[in-house]
Amino acid sequence: MGIVNMTDDSYFAQSRCGNAGAAVRRAGKLIEEGASIIDVGACSTRPGSAAVGAEEEWRRLEPALEAIRNAFPDVRISVDTYWAEIVARTYDLIGDFIVNDISSGEDDPEMLGTVGGLGLTYVAMHKKGTPMTMQSLCSYDDVTREVAQYFDDFAAKAAAAGIRDWIIDPGFGFAKDIGQNYELLGGLSSLKSMCGGRRVLVGVSRKSMIYRYFNISPEEALPATQVLHFKALQLGADILRVHDAAQAVQTVQLYRMLG
Repeated sequence: MGIVNMTDDSYFAQSRCGNAGAAVRRAGKLIEEGASIIDVGACSTRPGSAAVGAEEEWRRLEPALEAIRNAFPDVRISVDTYWAEIVARTYDLIGDFIVNDISSGEDDPEMLGTVGGLGLTYVAMHKKGTPMTMQSLCSYDDVTREVAQYFDDFAAKAAAAGIRDWIIDPGFGFAKDIGQNYELLGGLSSLKSMCGGRRVLVGVSRKSMIYRYFNISPEEALPATQVLHFKALQLGADILRVHDAAQAVQTVQLYRMLG
């Protein structure tokens, strides 16, 4: 899953696209390098970031989504949003897509029903609070078990909303400190088992769990990102959400070769 950000404040500058043309160029590069899903977002959710609102999000998203769909009619698109209104508008614009929701439906009470009603695939992520508050909410007795319990509770909500196809995102970097992120990654196979083997998406690309640990910049975090990608694959990750498709594809190929 390759990342296209229609933002000016996402933490990795090279993922930012200021207009539809830039979004198409970045999507094309990711696809050429081997990405099978293009994830488009228009509101940064990094720690400390502020929400932009559904209307501004759609103003940024609409031309990019239309342009990407026209340029690459066969590519799978996902949209990173927590607004049901954005989901409905996106479906009207491009048809079937993946909803990638950092809030698992908690930030918009209409989200789960909208997704279920449209029959869309859904990525549910674990977090606490909002991007403004989440880093003050890093309290766990057992982070892996508590995240698994979160998704066990979510399963009932998904079933009630008619969502049949949903994917787990453990939420690396969201309401977890550096140590908890690595504990959770190390427990990924246990998490997957506790969640009945459901597909898992891992998003660790160039994140602060790497660059703050090593006291480097996100731009310097690519080698360590691939180490974590390889470990995630060993522990059962099904989808890698990445800024750098070529290197991630190489990591997947080597994992399979050593398999």
